Amino acid sequence: FQGANYMKVIRFSFAIINSLILVIGLLTIIEVSVANDAVHSCKNNKATTVILIRHAERDNFFNITDKGRNRANALLDSVADIGISAIYSPDLSRNLETAKPLATFLKIEITLIPRIKKESVDEILTTILTPNKGKVVLLVGNGSGNLKLLHQRLGGQGDGPYQYGQLNIYCIHDDGSVSVTKSKFGI
Repeated sequence: FQGANYMKVIRFSFAIINSLILVIGLLTIIEVSVANDAVHSCKNNKATTVILIRHAERDNFFNITDKGRNRANALLDSVADIGISAIYSPDLSRNLETAKPLATFLKIEITLIPRIKKESVDEILTTILTPNKGKVVLLVGNGSGNLKLLHQRLGGQGDGPYQYGQLNIYCIHDDGSVSVTKSKFGI
């Protein structure tokens, strides 16, 4: 009697786990679709597209963790096919490790930029936007305040993509108007 009940519990547990895996997979597909649609809309309007993310998870010593490496691979899965032509990052290992799988896959060298500070953000954005007019670029930032600053300078409201796995897509039109689409990558 106990064995039969035990087997029912195990089968039920497996059914729940399989359902959760299916739901996570579907949510990932939906998020990738949201990102793809936003970028394609920008391209169709010949706008410049900036994808802004925070580096992946790190430990207390600022090294990317296993979960962070998984998230970096999820970034690759989420945006590899949307036409990214340039990747920008400060020279910080956690940022570079986040972008590396994508850069390697796309055969794009990561362009190093100075650490983003209030007094340098406009110069950095000019450096990124001027040569990439009408193109799609990825910028990996940090959560120490510069993401909010970048987000607001790019035309967003609020804090920007501060949480791990948040992905903001800024469609910057020739007339200066900006539309922002928020998405996610990884779990």
